[in-house]
Amino acid sequence: MTPTTRALAWCLHLLIVALLALAAARAVADGRPHAGWVVAVAVVCGLVYTAGPLLPRIHLSRRAAAWWLAAVGALWLVLLALSADGVWVAFPLYFLQLHLLSRRAGLSAVAATALAAITGFAVHQGSFSPAMAIGPALGAAVAVAVVWGYQALYRESEQRRRLIEELTATRAGLARAQHTAGVLAERERLAREIHDTLAQGLSSIQLLLRAAERALPDRPGAAAQYVDQARQAAVDNLAEARRFVAALTPPSLDGTTLSGALERLCTTSAQHGITARFHLTGEPAPLPTAHEVALLRIAQSALANTMRHANATTAEVTLAYLGDQVALEVVDDGSGFDPNRLPVPDAESGGFGLAAMRARMQSLGGTLTVESAPGRGTALTARMPLPLPARTDHEARP
Repeated sequence: MTPTTRALAWCLHLLIVALLALAAARAVADGRPHAGWVVAVAVVCGLVYTAGPLLPRIHLSRRAAAWWLAAVGALWLVLLALSADGVWVAFPLYFLQLHLLSRRAGLSAVAATALAAITGFAVHQGSFSPAMAIGPALGAAVAVAVVWGYQALYRESEQRRRLIEELTATRAGLARAQHTAGVLAERERLAREIHDTLAQGLSSIQLLLRAAERALPDRPGAAAQYVDQARQAAVDNLAEARRFVAALTPPSLDGTTLSGALERLCTTSAQHGITARFHLTGEPAPLPTAHEVALLRIAQSALANTMRHANATTAEVTLAYLGDQVALEVVDDGSGFDPNRLPVPDAESGGFGLAAMRARMQSLGGTLTVESAPGRGTALTARMPLPLPARTDHEARP
C-alpha cells in the first residue's frame, strides 16, 4: 500500500468505529428499550471488524475476505434492526464491499446494503417516503463512483508504471548494446591501426635485421646500413605508436599532403628491394583527415603485403581524383594469388590485411576491389566519394 491508500484505509477504519460508537452512545443517551443489546451488537461488530485488518488471511484470500465481510454485514443488519442509527454504517460498508469483492459482486452487495438501509430506516420510522431513499442511494452512487474512479486511475497508473519500467529496461539495454557496439568498434579500430602501423613496422624491422644477419661477416658495411634502416624504422614506428595512442594524424602526413606522403612511402620501399613508383592524376581536392589516413594506411598495408608475400620487383601506386571520387590503386608484378581462396587469418601468419582494408573503406562509405591471379600480379583499388563542399550563405539562398 502507498502512503495515500494507507491513510484512506485508516480513515475508513476510524469512520466505522466512530459510527458504531455513535449508534451505541445515542441508544444509551436516549434510554431506548434495547440500548443494552445495541451496545453489545455494536461492540461485537467493532471487534469482528477490527479482527479483519489484523488477520493476514483476509489480505491474501478473496474468499476469506468475503466471509469476514459477510460476518460484519450480518452484525450490521442486527444493529440496523435494533436501532435506526445503524443506517449510518451503510456508507463505509459500501467502500468495503467494492474494495474486497469483484466488480459484479461488489455492485450487487452495495445495492443490497442500500436496500436494507432504506428498508430498516423506513421500518423504524413506521412509514416510507422517497426522501428516505435519497441518502442511502446517493451514498451508494458516490461510493461506486469514487471506488471505480480510483480503480480506473490505479490501473492507468500501473500501466504507466509498467511502461516506465519497460522504457527504463529498454534504455538500459540500449545503453548496454551501444556500449558493446562502441567497445567492438574501438577494438576493430585498434586492430586495424596496430596491423597497419606497428605490425607492418615490426615486420620491416625483422626483414632488415635478417638482411643484416645475412650480410655479416662478409659485408659489414651493408649490415650496418641495414641496422641503421631498422633503427630508423623503429624510430618511425615509435612515433606512430605515440600518435596512435593520442589518436592524432600519422607522422607521414605531418606538414605534407596525401600525395606527398604516398610518394615518400614509395621512396622508402626501395630499402626492402622493391621499386615503387607513385603517380598522381586529376586535380587534387582537400580530403578530411580520416579519408587521408585511411588511404595512407591502405597503401602502407598493400605495399607491405607486396614485399612480404608477392615476391614482386616493381609496384605502381596511383592516386586519382575522379570528379566526385578519389581512388587509390596499387599494382604489382608479383606472384599473385586467388582472391577466392584467401588463407584463414592467423595470429602467427597474419592474413588480416585485406579484411582491415575493407573495414576502413566501409566505415567511410567506400569500396575495395582486388584483382589477382596466380602468376599475374595483383591490382588493389580503393575508392571513396569525395565529401561535398560546404555551401556559403549566398549559395544557400534560393
